[in-house]
Amino acid sequence: MTARLTAQDITLTYGDRTVSANLTLALPDGAFTAIIGANASGKSTLLRALVRLLRPSTGAVLLDGRDVHDCRPKDIAREMAFLPQDLAAPENILVRQLVDRGRFPHRSLLSVRTAADMRAVDEAMDAAGVRDLADRPVARLSGGQRQRVWIAMVLAQQTPYVLLDEPTTFLDLAHQYQLLRLLARLRDDGRTIVAVLHDVNQACRFADHIVAMKDGRVCAEGAPGDIVDAALMDEVFGLPSLVVPDPVTGTPMVVPTA
Repeated sequence: MTARLTAQDITLTYGDRTVSANLTLALPDGAFTAIIGANASGKSTLLRALVRLLRPSTGAVLLDGRDVHDCRPKDIAREMAFLPQDLAAPENILVRQLVDRGRFPHRSLLSVRTAADMRAVDEAMDAAGVRDLADRPVARLSGGQRQRVWIAMVLAQQTPYVLLDEPTTFLDLAHQYQLLRLLARLRDDGRTIVAVLHDVNQACRFADHIVAMKDGRVCAEGAPGDIVDAALMDEVFGLPSLVVPDPVTGTPMVVPTA
């Protein structure tokens, strides 16, 4: 396994509160990694550290062996696209205008939109299923529609790494699976996907690498079939369960027993 993006013995804090201590993790290249865990287990904090939004108090996040905090923000933005949980669109912005903001890392301060920019925006809107909303104000969309627009903006960035924090939030069940299939296709095309997911069964079905977290530490990581079992569900979520083969994919499927 090769890994361009790694966390090396990092400690992550907010003020005087330590979220993770001495955490080490390698994100395998060209894989779909799903990070799972209970609320407040450190999943979102880890993502923020990986994309340079939170500086570790000890240790370092490395991209190609270089501390991400030694890189220019725009250079990181050409490598990693990030979708956080809570986003607010500028007032009166249209869908196409918001998706176009994903092209910012590829432009200089005074450059104009190129044919490549416009093509990337159109392709991203098509992939996220929002092309028909292109000229509508973002503020007038439903929560699910807005979430798909944000996803389109991330896709328009066209980066080797795509990191998403609970990307299925606000999406109905059909759109959740549509998005996860899209992320799996991006992985198959060579991109590295890292997503925080709450639904363990979705994580097992679509991801090929699972990172299970509790209290800011990694309890287990590996292929779903190698690590997801009843003991892990009890340790991570305190959930009594059976883990059986998914009847469609054969991947682990968690069935609560209480």
